[in-house]
Amino acid sequence: MRVTLGSGDALLVVDVQYDFLPGGRLAVPEGDGVVAPLNRYIAAFTARRLPVYASRDWHPENHCSFRARGGPWPQHCVAGSDGAQFAAGLALPPGAVVIDKGAAAEKEAYSAFEGTGFARRLRRDNVTRLLIGGLATDYCVLNTVRDALAARFSVLLLKDAIRAVDVNPGDGERAEREMQRLGAEPIVFEDIAP
Repeated sequence: MRVTLGSGDALLVVDVQYDFLPGGRLAVPEGDGVVAPLNRYIAAFTARRLPVYASRDWHPENHCSFRARGGPWPQHCVAGSDGAQFAAGLALPPGAVVIDKGAAAEKEAYSAFEGTGFARRLRRDNVTRLLIGGLATDYCVLNTVRDALAARFSVLLLKDAIRAVDVNPGDGERAEREMQRLGAEPIVFEDIAP
């Protein structure tokens, strides 16, 4: 597949935060492996003056997804903490728009669209197609892609810039198949026309 970037395109970087990287509180295996490929996409978008968005978990200390509250996950990405910060190596441009999610204590939010007004923002910015990569394939990327497609945005899934938690072996592969079944087109950086 050959992809030409242009008007209407936007890049969405999903949850590339310290707590999801090796050594973090909820580390995704090889999660740091998304940083270099995402930086290539960021550079391509920046060179074309196309918008870049970045979502992040921004949880209160008592978020319902935490084990202390009966949720499935260790405490992670608490708003303002070191673990909630974007990876230092991630070259987000100064104009990148940050989407905070999971900020309500009583509501889980894997998707960048859930409770954020993100779809409205994209329409206001005249975005019609999203290129999506980040962490983790089988949770926040899957749910974000699902919601983007439901909101009638075209989606290109950045296969070289995603990694899975794989709580159950194969979760990541199943998530990729599901995103493609729903209509996301998988690409790698080499598919982008110079």
